[in-house]
Amino acid sequence: MNKFKIIFFGALYSLIFFSNISAIENKILFKVNNEIITSMDVLTELKYLEIINKDFKKASKKQGFEIAKRSLIREKIKEIELKRIFKEIKVEDKFLNDLLIDYFKSINIRTISDFEKYFILLDINPNLIKKKITLEVMWNQLIFNKFKQSVKIDRELIKKELSSNSKQKEFLLSEILFNINENEKLDKKIDLLEKEIKNKGFSQAALTYSISNTANKGGQLGWVKETIMSSKIKKIIKKIKIGNYSKPIVVPGGFLILSIEDIREVENDFDLNTEINKIIKEKTNDQLNQFSNIYFKKIKKDVAINEL
Repeated sequence: MNKFKIIFFGALYSLIFFSNISAIENKILFKVNNEIITSMDVLTELKYLEIINKDFKKASKKQGFEIAKRSLIREKIKEIELKRIFKEIKVEDKFLNDLLIDYFKSINIRTISDFEKYFILLDINPNLIKKKITLEVMWNQLIFNKFKQSVKIDRELIKKELSSNSKQKEFLLSEILFNINENEKLDKKIDLLEKEIKNKGFSQAALTYSISNTANKGGQLGWVKETIMSSKIKKIIKKIKIGNYSKPIVVPGGFLILSIEDIREVENDFDLNTEINKIIKEKTNDQLNQFSNIYFKKIKKDVAINEL
């Protein structure tokens, strides 16, 4: 029980912080086609977002609600598409359990029993979290099936870059991926984002405005090897100092802002073929993420989202 204590207090803060939401009766707030989102869904999402992103508690009540709403709507749109394509939205139990333990290891989850006890303590049904992760696994499988033939990677170029350097750079990056609606102007959207970054920080701006899958974690990409970057991104990144961020970069699916939190050099002390395969996997995931954003933007146009 003790290992959950500190995090449990964080969730208590969430309940107090969003007390005006938790006090209302459970009612339908939104419909995404025929899928519903209730006030209790929003409250649960608020608590969940605080668990996976320590910066979430910095959000105002209004911002927190909007972030949770956007996250749930995005999830429902994915679920609708998955139900259309697959007979069943399910993954093998052992695979899911291993994934859950790995995903939540930063909060001292070591077994499925730990996972279930932890979320029950927070008054969150563990099956809801299992469903969230299952949806993401199935979504990733859908994107892979649809776009695997479109992934383009030059193995020989990767081999040449690795062989020519004794060290390689890694960048600690965060991202904000955004696009503009028909009634928006790009320069005004950029001004809005820059003000948000200046006043509340990059992580908070990503939480509020990014449409990437990394949004709920404040846009964090972690350490990214220079060798997996496209030549376009690599050229831009090299001009940015630590603590600064890029101008919007045109990418498939919208516009990308990258923030550099740190840079390090690591020795190329590895088996060449193993490292090449690792980089190919990372580049593949990066390209599939871009296809995911494009595909999501496309299917969202055919979904009716109504506030009740």
